[in-house]
Amino acid sequence: MFEPLTIPFSAPTGVVSALVLLFAFTIGHAFADFPLQGDFLSRGKNRNAPPPPLADGKVCPANLWVYLMSAHCLIHAGFVWIISGSVLLALAEFILHWLIDVAKCEGHTSFATDQWLHLATKAAYVAVLWAGLVPT
Repeated sequence: MFEPLTIPFSAPTGVVSALVLLFAFTIGHAFADFPLQGDFLSRGKNRNAPPPPLADGKVCPANLWVYLMSAHCLIHAGFVWIISGSVLLALAEFILHWLIDVAKCEGHTSFATDQWLHLATKAAYVAVLWAGLVPT
């Protein structure tokens, strides 16, 4: 029988536990990319889009997109850290998510490619955990 799952997960020891971990990362990604990324973050993280309106009617600072992109990527990093228990993977997620989303915002990738790249990073996290290359 299967042992109960706990968060953070332990490193995968077989195909089933690797798939379970990938499923957990995918769920975390879905939460962070959709319900936890409201319209303000979604629009504001793109330096090429018109800045989102501020509640008090003030003009957005020119570099607001950097803060909003960073906030969005920190949400993703938090899910990776909670699920994996690895601050190193969380840092990798912050950096990689930033790069992938900037590429999308600059028009270098499509929405679908962006999502597949994010899922590929999660698969890579599972692989390095399974191989024991990153301590949890």
